[in-house]
Amino acid sequence: MNRMLATAVVFSSSAAVLVLEVAVTRLVAPYSGDTLETYTAAIGVALAAIALGARTGGHAADRRPPEPLLAVLLVLGGGTTLLARPVVLLLGPQLAGAGPVTALLLVASGIALPVALLSAVPPVVVKTQLADLDRGGSVVGRFSAWGTVGALAGTVLTGYVLVALLPVSTVLLVCGGATALLGLPFAVRGAFLRGARGMRDGLVLLGVCLAGATLLVRVDSPCDAETAYYCARVEEDPHRPRGRLLYLDDLRHGYVDLADPTHLEFGYTQWFGAAVDTQLPPGPVESLHVGGGAYTMPRWLAAVRPGSTSLVLEVDPAVTELARTELGLRTGPDLTVAAGDARTTIVEVPSDSRDLVLGDAFGGLSVPWHLTTREFAAQVHRVLRPDGLYAVNVIDRGERAFLAAQAATLGEVFTHVAVAADRTGLDSPAGGNHVVLASDAPLDTGALAAALARTPVPGGLADEERLARWRSTGLVLTDDHAPVDQLLTPYL
Repeated sequence: MNRMLATAVVFSSSAAVLVLEVAVTRLVAPYSGDTLETYTAAIGVALAAIALGARTGGHAADRRPPEPLLAVLLVLGGGTTLLARPVVLLLGPQLAGAGPVTALLLVASGIALPVALLSAVPPVVVKTQLADLDRGGSVVGRFSAWGTVGALAGTVLTGYVLVALLPVSTVLLVCGGATALLGLPFAVRGAFLRGARGMRDGLVLLGVCLAGATLLVRVDSPCDAETAYYCARVEEDPHRPRGRLLYLDDLRHGYVDLADPTHLEFGYTQWFGAAVDTQLPPGPVESLHVGGGAYTMPRWLAAVRPGSTSLVLEVDPAVTELARTELGLRTGPDLTVAAGDARTTIVEVPSDSRDLVLGDAFGGLSVPWHLTTREFAAQVHRVLRPDGLYAVNVIDRGERAFLAAQAATLGEVFTHVAVAADRTGLDSPAGGNHVVLASDAPLDTGALAAALARTPVPGGLADEERLARWRSTGLVLTDDHAPVDQLLTPYL
């Protein structure tokens, strides 16, 4: 094998490995959430498979002719790459609900085999280039470097370009198909297809590729839109003719009634409404929304407080577009959207410009960690007027370690803090949604408690003793230390 071809094979196989590692996080997110555990599972499974593949490939390279071996590894690696998405889509509904275990099992099922096969390619290629053992170190170093460059190219191309432009199914179809085609010249050169056994093995490999391509195209995705961040879909509410539910990955992220913008379906949105009604004076409200989703609260404010204005910080333009086409979103002077991560876009919002900030951004079950810290809370504080209100939706369960951390963190920035939740939910291990309220102005907890009790999903306030305990013992989250996913899933 000439040096240029050998380099191209190592580069391409290494790039394909990282395409799989990045793409699999998008495949499993609808079933395990877009969490730190999902990314950890992808990295961990990929590294384990790389180690296994390199060890097995090196062992095989010493015992088998390189061309037929490369043909098998590349064609089978490409074929199983094509199978990664259908395997995850078929297993996902059966494995969903087990948190980090779901992520680990789905990632392993989807990419462990193709990553191991493709990781076996570099040691086989290196063996073909070791004509002079005195230059063995240079050869190994060169191909190790090109493999790393290929991995870097696969990572950057997938994360920055491919996932943003193409559905994950198309990314894997191109990657798997190109990898399998790369193996065909080696099948011809190595006389792999000669004889009855060669023809039989060739048909098996072809069958894997065809099955993978067919299932990749035919197995239905649960998504209406595969965005750069989410698997997004909208479903009709069978109990409310004009009701629409927005799902992002594995969670319900929003609800709107297309005919009635004043309807708030979820309990936490009703508690948002109760907080606005009791803590802000009558009249129009100038609001900032961290996370758009279904754009429920901006529509509600416009309906119940005519003349209100809303600025929404939404990271995913595709979610906003889905809200326009499916959820009745209409933007204009009174409702504007700033596309981008709220942590970076909030710095452009003028100081002392808002009466209300509503936080409702999620990645899986957790608020993205960089939107939970004292530093982000300081930005919210800067944006709010002196008597303004910050209300943030928090999901927690068990001992409420994350909820306590949010109370403690906001208590470092704001003078007054309160927590609203389902009236019977604060002692439930199952947990659920909670609304943390923060302001420098005193909170009218009496009026708020009465309003919460009247909502369709009755809410209540955490008592003073519980709140004081959370504020004193909760972990203050900072940009230097914000283990949000671990607080939600305390498996250590």
